[in-house]
Amino acid sequence: MIQENMEAVEHVIESSCGRAGRSRDEVTLIAVSKTKPLALLREAYDAGAREFGENKVQDLLDRIPEMPADVRWHMIGHLQRNKVKYIVGKVAMIHSVDSLRLAEEISHEAVKQGVEVDVLVEVNVAGEESKFGVSAADCTLLVEEIAKLPSVHVQGLMTIAPFTEDAEENRQYFRKLKKLSVDIGSKNIDNVNMAVLSMGMTGDYPVAIEEGATYVRVGTGIFGERQPRQ
Repeated sequence: MIQENMEAVEHVIESSCGRAGRSRDEVTLIAVSKTKPLALLREAYDAGAREFGENKVQDLLDRIPEMPADVRWHMIGHLQRNKVKYIVGKVAMIHSVDSLRLAEEISHEAVKQGVEVDVLVEVNVAGEESKFGVSAADCTLLVEEIAKLPSVHVQGLMTIAPFTEDAEENRQYFRKLKKLSVDIGSKNIDNVNMAVLSMGMTGDYPVAIEEGATYVRVGTGIFGERQPRQ
């Protein structure tokens, strides 16, 4: 099942890139496993997945040693400051930096461990009260402040768009995040790169790709519906 799902997702990514006049290699697929068993992650790996995302620190810590060493891990869920020390140096990127205090903790731990950490600033583009993320209005200032910290490198922006039955409804938010990244990029802030736009999930990633996503986070589309935790 995983092999077929991966092939289907790959086909959609290629089609979406084609419609947008983009090259397929501009988009990275992150397989998001959440509560799925390790066996399914290994199936996804065997089907070609090399970038995996997790929402919870404990899931990352449990799975990293059980998967091949060439997997690149992404922390995509809300990150508490007291958990930072467990994942710095273990993940390729932290997508969910939404405050200066969190960035400062990442910087502190990175300096302590002698590593460099790539991060994305999470933006609550739709202004949903239930979601984490800095407001679009405050994003540039936060990026400028994070840029001053040692051993932390802003590589772009991330958003979680509203859950909707109609993916077209989220096009406005993806477009807004893309514009924000272009505006920030034009400021040429030292230690800031706006090459990464992490946006789009199973329900709306084709639209996100059309609007400039460089990372799409697909869980259900690869692994099926999420199972409740035991």
